[in-house]
Amino acid sequence: MEENLIKEKSFDFAIRIINLSKFLKEHHKEFDLSRQLIRSGTSIGALYREAQYAESKADFIHKLAIAQKECNETIYWLDLLQATNYLDEGQHNSIHNDAVSLLKIITSILKTSKKNNQ
Repeated sequence: MEENLIKEKSFDFAIRIINLSKFLKEHHKEFDLSRQLIRSGTSIGALYREAQYAESKADFIHKLAIAQKECNETIYWLDLLQATNYLDEGQHNSIHNDAVSLLKIITSILKTSKKNNQ
């Protein structure tokens, strides 16, 4: 159940990240941070999909761990965008909450996978 949830949530999150990047470029003429945000925010779902076809349990754990890191990095960029006034508190909190939710799901799957791999 969590695995289908992460597939859907990571895809929906990537769409939000792409739309946020468009907003930053069009309304703030901000290109550097939005490029970083696109890279990390869209890679979460891509890495999860790669993990689904991993060659081994260890490969699955490795790919999912990278997705976890990318999610954490995305949270950093979102926080930085708020701190530099590119995002107001409401804009930040909405997408930040989605990122934290994704991070919690990925972390839960990782813990379970590592425990079952021992």
